[in-house]
Amino acid sequence: MIFLAIGLGAGVLSGLFGIGGGVVIVPALIFLARMQPQTATGTSLAALLLPVGALGAWEYYKTGNLNVTAALLISLGLFVGAGFGARLSLTMSTMALRRAFAIFLALIAVRMWFSQPKVRGASHAKPAAAESPAR
Repeated sequence: MIFLAIGLGAGVLSGLFGIGGGVVIVPALIFLARMQPQTATGTSLAALLLPVGALGAWEYYKTGNLNVTAALLISLGLFVGAGFGARLSLTMSTMALRRAFAIFLALIAVRMWFSQPKVRGASHAKPAAAESPAR
């Protein structure tokens, strides 16, 4: 049941914020399921294979909030980068990997806290037709 709960929580946060694997699933597997970081990372990657984001991505696509070209290019980078990152991770000690991950999360948190939003692409404003009821 713990794995289902982790998946459900990561799914909700993925749909809400576009996060899941490294920020939610890996720490949850480490702290709640007591997995080693390398096992948690491998398990997260396996869980995130193709079908996981499909429904959430479809919902964003239907409303015009998905850049297909960017998603495909990011996918290519993820494909190559995940292999490289996995090899690197397996050469590190558990403590070094945990500390590196904590530093990464802290840097992201500081950046998010102090940065001003710079939105490119789609506007966050709703179209006028969506704001007033149709008559």
